[in-house]
Amino acid sequence: MALKCGIVGLPNVGKSTLFNCLSSAKAQSANFPFCTIEPNVGMITVPDERLNKLVEMCNPKSVVPATVEIVDIAGLVKGASKGEGLGNKFLANIRETDAILHVLRCFDDDNITHVDGSVDPVRDMEIINYELQLKDLETIDARIAKTEKAAKSGGDKNAKMQLGVLTAYKEALEQGKPARSVKFESVDEQKFAKELFLLTNKPVLYVCNVDDTSAAHGNAYVEAVKKAIEGENAQLMVVAAATESDIAELETPEERAEFLQEIGLTESGVSRLIRAAYSLLDLQTYFTAGADECRAWTFLRGTKAPQAAGIIHTDFEKGFIRAEVIKYDDFVSLGSESAVKDAGKMGVEGKEYVVQDGDIMHFRFNV
Repeated sequence: MALKCGIVGLPNVGKSTLFNCLSSAKAQSANFPFCTIEPNVGMITVPDERLNKLVEMCNPKSVVPATVEIVDIAGLVKGASKGEGLGNKFLANIRETDAILHVLRCFDDDNITHVDGSVDPVRDMEIINYELQLKDLETIDARIAKTEKAAKSGGDKNAKMQLGVLTAYKEALEQGKPARSVKFESVDEQKFAKELFLLTNKPVLYVCNVDDTSAAHGNAYVEAVKKAIEGENAQLMVVAAATESDIAELETPEERAEFLQEIGLTESGVSRLIRAAYSLLDLQTYFTAGADECRAWTFLRGTKAPQAAGIIHTDFEKGFIRAEVIKYDDFVSLGSESAVKDAGKMGVEGKEYVVQDGDIMHFRFNV
């Protein structure tokens, strides 16, 4: 399954700089609003030392890591929900992403203009959240008007349930709360809620963009953001985007490690960001490994073996017979698939097996 994250934020907070660090695509990075007119799209290779180890052991003909698609979208401004600035483009481009990476400027620099004249990440966050909530409220109001008619006529048996979902969202949004703060019990309610594609229903990772001196421990701006999002059911991480850009230019892993050590970090913010995005969506990885190919496959936590097989090909799920499962640690410690079998460590699992992060899978099927 492909993960698609949208990078959002006010103009000049470091979105495109962060995008450039994450992706091999290079977005224009300039000191004025709307330098990113059309969304830039890049594919990120997900760093995973486990895959590297499998490649080292299997020496395969090809290697396919997991990837994440990143969309860098034009800066949003106040009034975007009504079409101000590039608001309509922003809202259209972000609607079908899986998660939002909300970049906040948490650094001072007189040479970089702020669209509102001063650095205040909490205010910036509230501006964008307010615009997204307004757009969601517009969506909800339009659906309520339509659904109320169907509920009254009795022609649609689901209309009453749908109206209940819409009303719950409307109440939350009018109180300034995001749609993701509303929870539903029934499967039908959850399915309908998902089909609304509400902007504030998407998981959010707040990315505090700091200077290099704050990369390891944050600063007062970061602390203010942490306090502001308490109870919002969102995650936060600190990244020095300009510093990450410098790291990306270094040629060798040794040079990058030395640079990171100098600023008090053990790994790059890019690696931490990708893992945080996975965690945000409750995603995990299983592997297929052999002489032909070593590959990482992304799945949702709790996925059972047939559905995991279906990620490779729908025929695998339709004709699923069993899954042969090797635990990553067993494969590494014993040295090969045959050694794992000889040691009696290969599991043979059926349709109810819940795939675990790091499993090495081989599916048997018949179509």
